Parts: sequence; structure tokens; C-alpha cells
Amino acid sequence: MRKNRALGVAAALALAVVAGGGWTAQADSAPEGKPKGHGKIYGYEVVSLPNENVGNFERRTVWCPKGKKVLGGGAEARGEGAELVGSFPTDNHRGWIGLGNQDEFDSVGISVFAICAYTR
Repeated sequence: MRKNRALGVAAALALAVVAGGGWTAQADSAPEGKPKGHGKIYGYEVVSLPNENVGNFERRTVWCPKGKKVLGGGAEARGEGAELVGSFPTDNHRGWIGLGNQDEFDSVGISVFAICAYTR
């Protein structure tokens, strides 16, 4: 039997629901003399890379469309004894990375998901 392990997907979906509801955040700081404004998140979408076998510990990255930033994401490792060993944003906050391992095999199936949106 093949085991599926997914991390971060529930948190990503919860964030999508919050973002879709018109969630706003108070700015931490503003230039002196200017009032603080509200940040907006809009145009959110979930982008994904479907399952593909890659070498153990090989990173798969899904990118947000141009102009959008990643708000969250997740990854899934598929295969007998597959383990998800990493699921995190890219350094530039424009995508999400997933990687995994399958001890008795040279490759592992990895899917990657990202929640992307415009922010102001």
C-alpha cells in the first residue's frame, strides 16, 4: 500500500479562506508625517505542480504569477515509505519549495502547492 503524507496544506487552505474574505493587515510602520494605512491582499490563487517523481532530496519549486507574492503553501510526498522532508517559501517570497525522500528507492513523488496574491 502506498502512503501519502501531506504537510502544510490545511494551513495553506485556511489562509486562502482568510485572504479571500478581504483580510487586511495594519502596516507596522510608515514614513514620518504619513498616516499608517491598511495593507491589502487581493487576487489570490492556488498554483500547483502535479505529482512527479524526482530524485531523493531534489527540490521542486512552484512559482507565483508575475507580480504576486507567496502567502503560504505546502507539499506532498508520495510513494511507499515516502517522507516529506521540506516545505518552505523561496528566499524571494515568489514561490514554494517541496522535497522528499524514499529510503528504499532512488526517487520520490513530489507535488507542490502555493497560495499567491497581490499585496499592497
